[in-house]
Amino acid sequence: MLISYNWLRELTGTALTPLELREKLTMVGLAIDAVEELEGDSVLDVEVPSNRPDCLSHIGIAREVSVIEESKVQSPKSKVPKTEGRAADYTRVEIKDPDLCPRYAARIVRGVKIAPSPDWLQKRLGEIGQRPINNVADITNYVLHEFGQPLHAFDLAKLTERRIVVRRAAAGETLTTLDGVERKLDSQMLVIADAVQAVALAGIMGGLDSEISTATIDVLIESAYFNPDSVRRTARQLGMDTEASRRFERGADCENVLQAQTRCVELICEIAGGVASEDAIDVYPAPLPARSVTFRPARVESHTSLQVELAEMTRILAALGFKQGEPQTNGSLTFVVPSWRIDVSLEEDLIEEIARHVGYDRIASELPPSNFAGEYQPAERKRRDLRQALTSLGFDEAINFSFIATAHDELFELLPSFSLPQRGEEEKALVCLNNPILEDATRMSHVAARSTRIRSPQFEPRQPGRAIV
Repeated sequence: MLISYNWLRELTGTALTPLELREKLTMVGLAIDAVEELEGDSVLDVEVPSNRPDCLSHIGIAREVSVIEESKVQSPKSKVPKTEGRAADYTRVEIKDPDLCPRYAARIVRGVKIAPSPDWLQKRLGEIGQRPINNVADITNYVLHEFGQPLHAFDLAKLTERRIVVRRAAAGETLTTLDGVERKLDSQMLVIADAVQAVALAGIMGGLDSEISTATIDVLIESAYFNPDSVRRTARQLGMDTEASRRFERGADCENVLQAQTRCVELICEIAGGVASEDAIDVYPAPLPARSVTFRPARVESHTSLQVELAEMTRILAALGFKQGEPQTNGSLTFVVPSWRIDVSLEEDLIEEIARHVGYDRIASELPPSNFAGEYQPAERKRRDLRQALTSLGFDEAINFSFIATAHDELFELLPSFSLPQRGEEEKALVCLNNPILEDATRMSHVAARSTRIRSPQFEPRQPGRAIV
């Protein structure tokens, strides 16, 4: 994930330099692979863990910076300058498969003028590796990188009956995507369709037939939440990997749909002109319930050895978006999990949030307390007695790795009471790994599997250099 330092500074007012941010963010679990100096800006290459889709945006990274610096994120406050009419006057939305699309919002902007984006927008997108296309498409990409919410713009005139239908594809249905490739779909893939045909792959890529062009006058802005498993399956099956699919696969923020859409519409009206509808058609039949986690402050020290003041714990969690509920009679606290933190569901998750911002490097190394004493199992006692008896007689013991290289096949023999395999039978006695961890540890034989070797000081091998196993 490429992050613009200047963009991050606009959101946080950070006083840290790019190199200082590299160190600080790495220490809280967001490793910075590289910092590239550009003309007037720096770009941080952030390695975002797979369970942290909330950090696939500038605002997501800004939240982490605000905890580090004890500041606040200056999220954009969107307000569309000019509106007229209701969205339902221009389009209709129907979700036929709410299990794959729990929420879909559509808003109309009429009278836009498609043109190249202003220099500042092209420069900002170019710095984070995004190719400029046109002002409307660039704005949807800009908001994606700002909020982490994928958006899509349709040419309203190209939608049959100006309708949106969210449904599974028909068996054998095809769709030519924006990259010019005709995709053959199956009945498990979710598509965005008009009254007749599919016009986009849900959560992955739009269709060529409904793309924005210089002739576009009215646009429909899509903002939705799609089932992560559905997007992942479709993307893998079709061999596609897009900025949108990466975010939906990991889990987008279902409650961020309207906020990101409003921000997008505001920028379109400002840059491309046009008049927006007064509202959005927001189809959300079964709102996702809020999640809460019970938290016992004393568990932070018992789990991590870190001694953290309660005020500092609550500051960290509040800055990350966790809202504190009423204290319980037993001293426990309840925190409502923000909708963008899909990775948090347990008390241990909150402990981890506190520990990584206090500092993993401050966790002491010590053995955990235990009320139990160790003891030998019956079989272990017998082996221990045997070892003591043999070593008292002058024997030496070596415990070797059971896996060897094939070049060592001839160096091992069975005990005299066993017969060596005849030529051609060696493969039966020697097992070869198909996928070894080490290239020189591919062979395991019935001989080598006997890992305990005992050699008498009085016993000489039958041939020099050959170990008796």
